[in-house]
Amino acid sequence: MKTSIATVSISGEFPEKLAAIAAAGFDGVEIFENDFLAFDGSPADVGRMVRDHGLEITLFQPFRDFEGMPEPLRSRTFDRAERKFDIMQQLGTDLVLVCSNVSPAALGGIDRAAADFHELGERAAKRGLKVGYEALAWGRHINDHRDAWEIVRRADHANIGIILDSFHTLSRKIDINSIRSIPKEKIFIVQMADAPLIDMDLLYWSRHFRNMPGEGDLPVVDFTAAVAATGYDGYLSLEIFNDQFRGGSAKAIAADGHRSLIYLGDQVRRNPDASTLTMAEMPERAAVKGIGFVEFSADEADAENLEKILKALGFRRTATHRSKKVSIFEQGGIRLLINTEQQGFANASFAVHGTSAYAIALMVDDAQQAFSRAIALGADPFIQQVADGEVEIPAIRGVGGGLIYLIDANSELGRFAEIDFRPATDDEKIVPTHLQHVDHVAQTVAYDEMLTWLLFYNSIFEAHKTPMVDIIDPAGVVRSQVVENISGTLRITLNGAENRRTLAGHFIAEKFGSGVQHIAFHTDDIFATAAALRANGFQPLTISPNYYGDVEARFGLDPDLTERLKADNILYDRDDHGEYFQLYSSTFGEGFFFEIVQRSGYRGYGAANAIFRIAALKKALRPEGVPKL
Repeated sequence: MKTSIATVSISGEFPEKLAAIAAAGFDGVEIFENDFLAFDGSPADVGRMVRDHGLEITLFQPFRDFEGMPEPLRSRTFDRAERKFDIMQQLGTDLVLVCSNVSPAALGGIDRAAADFHELGERAAKRGLKVGYEALAWGRHINDHRDAWEIVRRADHANIGIILDSFHTLSRKIDINSIRSIPKEKIFIVQMADAPLIDMDLLYWSRHFRNMPGEGDLPVVDFTAAVAATGYDGYLSLEIFNDQFRGGSAKAIAADGHRSLIYLGDQVRRNPDASTLTMAEMPERAAVKGIGFVEFSADEADAENLEKILKALGFRRTATHRSKKVSIFEQGGIRLLINTEQQGFANASFAVHGTSAYAIALMVDDAQQAFSRAIALGADPFIQQVADGEVEIPAIRGVGGGLIYLIDANSELGRFAEIDFRPATDDEKIVPTHLQHVDHVAQTVAYDEMLTWLLFYNSIFEAHKTPMVDIIDPAGVVRSQVVENISGTLRITLNGAENRRTLAGHFIAEKFGSGVQHIAFHTDDIFATAAALRANGFQPLTISPNYYGDVEARFGLDPDLTERLKADNILYDRDDHGEYFQLYSSTFGEGFFFEIVQRSGYRGYGAANAIFRIAALKKALRPEGVPKL
């Protein structure tokens, strides 16, 4: 499978775009005419730059408003075409995209359009060039790839073919099985784009909200499988129009694009219909069995404060590292590590972000296979030397530059705590609080990073994304989406902050980047847990008493239950599947906190309660302008 991307898909000046596209691993690039026109170099200069980056120019585009024009406009379109052909030959590319006519002057008629394309094919053939015809979803007369194919078929010229674009087909809900009857040699290139499902004008939707395959809601896998069933083995090329991408990092967006195509190809490759799609094989998406551990970086002073919180939560120190300043705290199936090393990655993370949950370990069936898949999808590996006899755990870079460790039960990776650590005894009187496992991990990211991390998790791990939810903060809105698996053993909430006045935005600003903002632990009895927490001296987040009268009325709760909730500062929610109880710690540092939940069939994450929780958490934050002690 060969990959390409249109220069219009990413931000920056033309040289910056080419560098980012090459670095991401693409094979080719579509030159969007405006990018060429804004560049000072000649077409020959552009061609040399592209080839110097090891890329091929897959396409020059777009040529607009060609077919079906009355005279004298028809003659002018052919004159314009000859000018395009001149540029293409100097660039060193042989394919131009002609999109279906949107001009009010355009005349309808399949045969008229076919005749125009036959003549254009004759002219292109004299120069050794090809013309691809694409049906725009909003074309004046042609807005369906089936009609575009009929025009190409009737044009009956070897140098005229069709260009298929997933957005134009899927946005109009056109039967994708009609693609299967198109001869593969007549498909000149396939352009890919996904998009969220939004009810709006097709042109506006296309020009502002396209995204990478796998980031939206369109059935791009089915579309690509239909293309592959023809035997097509040419380029899959991204053509993305997205306001957010235009203002983002060219390097990051290009990397996302390449990952999206590799993931798309892998999904299609596993379809029996798509046996002609050739690409490097990789292991299947990794099934996550649970959170193996969460590791905090801290200095000695912060570690002492963090330990007090963990002990109040019912955790005991169970082990210390043989060669490093790392301690393990455990309760139920939860394992938390505190790392106070003064060298290595944990220390570097602390220097930048302060005390933070900088690493998460995911339990998978086969850690090495999961690692191989992640690398094949462009994840950055992390390697740090370990002492002789200690376990080297495979790891990749995750949100905010943090780490995702991969461990399994089938190798020494699952026994790292026994191998690398010595047992420790904790003589303090700590009451267990009945916490059983990590329910979910909440990562706060800049809003424009959300699509990156949704694609990252869903392409590497066996998971799916939930619909976006608006989390109301007194100072704004935070967009939230969840990556989760069916069994519930992987739940990662991604909260996208758009301004620093929200709690999420404050966290990013003060922590100098995205990261884990809270960890939620599961209990089967929230009231028993609350009682044990009191015995340990735990101070829960104080919820406004006004909340409880409203929640009682909304859900018709028994007044006695309401009083119990209020006494323990427990929040309540309910959906069609069950109940949800939430209890929070106050903030630690610049907005990090712990959550305890009781989930009884409930499938959400308490979004309706977020505004009350956030308002309470903000009261505990260090006021703006007050220096840290």
